[in-house]
Amino acid sequence: MNIAVIGGGASGFFAAIHASGPGRKVTIYEKSPKLLSKVKVSGGGRCNVTHRPMEIGKLVKNYPRGEKFLKQVFRHFKQEDTIEWFESRGVPLKIEDDGRMFPVSDSSSSIISALQSEAHKSGIQIQTGMGLTGLKPKDEAWVLEFGSERIVADKVILATGGFPKKEGYRFLFALKHELISPIPSLFTFNTPGESIRELMGLSVPNAHIRLQGTKLSYSGPLLITHWGVSGPAVLKLSAFGASWLFEQDYKAHAMINWNQQYGEEDFKNHLIEYGKANGARLLKNYPLFDIPGRLWAHFLDKSEISQGSNYGNLNKKQINKLVQNLFCYNLKVEGKTTFKEEFVTAGGISLNEVNTQTMESKYHPNLYFSGEVLNIDGITGGFNFQAAWSTGYLAGKSTF
Repeated sequence: MNIAVIGGGASGFFAAIHASGPGRKVTIYEKSPKLLSKVKVSGGGRCNVTHRPMEIGKLVKNYPRGEKFLKQVFRHFKQEDTIEWFESRGVPLKIEDDGRMFPVSDSSSSIISALQSEAHKSGIQIQTGMGLTGLKPKDEAWVLEFGSERIVADKVILATGGFPKKEGYRFLFALKHELISPIPSLFTFNTPGESIRELMGLSVPNAHIRLQGTKLSYSGPLLITHWGVSGPAVLKLSAFGASWLFEQDYKAHAMINWNQQYGEEDFKNHLIEYGKANGARLLKNYPLFDIPGRLWAHFLDKSEISQGSNYGNLNKKQINKLVQNLFCYNLKVEGKTTFKEEFVTAGGISLNEVNTQTMESKYHPNLYFSGEVLNIDGITGGFNFQAAWSTGYLAGKSTF
């Protein structure tokens, strides 16, 4: 039996490995000259393999698209299975404080080596420079077109990853599958007109950011960059707000509470009480609320408070302005930037047309899907890779 796996990324390799067995010829076809390229750059080159194990009901809440679908898929292969799979192949994993899991080696090459070694042991053939241009059913088999070259396979697993434009899925157009137009997910916010960009490199550990005019919000670390704002809070908000932000052409107002431990009245009352007890202290020398000094100075300027003012001289108007900048800082967003090299798309094959128990097409027997070619995407923290392993595992096993 010939099984063709289209795509040499994480999900493609995992699908191929689990589709292999006696009497089976499994081949991975990858359009680029490189294999596992996203694995290599993930997590700053460390590869965020998965996330700390949690109940499936909580796990699926980390996927802006695909929650209900993955609830079924994860019953077959979840985080504990990922951990066991890699550790049993000589790649011990560690959990960081935020729940992300990395190889103890802190190098993505450990993950790449494990996948390539397992593929080699399983007898999987790999061909690079093979971009799929056509896919046609023939009897109970499939004819795959790679330019002028044609190959026949008994079963096909599509693990191509996501495409930035719908045209990237051209090889699927003739199969009548519904394609959700791809849009970016996981991106940082550009704020070209905002002076806060001058504070690049500063971060706060516990901000809350929301998009004005929506119920979309997220909390967590926030980083100021030379183009705007980033960090986990922004990236996760971009994923859940991907469709809305796309419709707005990435023009919006983001409202930031720089320390979500404090509400509006908490900020105000603390400032007043601190001023009563420490009236002679200069504001610029004594930042409050765990705000970095340079960011605190920025808030003073935005609140029209002199750098030479002391706490005892603050008037009601100044306190109200400072509280507004601390609790509800209005940041004008005008554009986005892809997060590092970890491009993630929302969109792809409609999940209504894929069997959650097998990853097989509901319309075309012997055609399976795995990874980002599906309309699935997760927030940062190892969730996208977990979806890749789980869908790849299920697609591969279901070919038997």
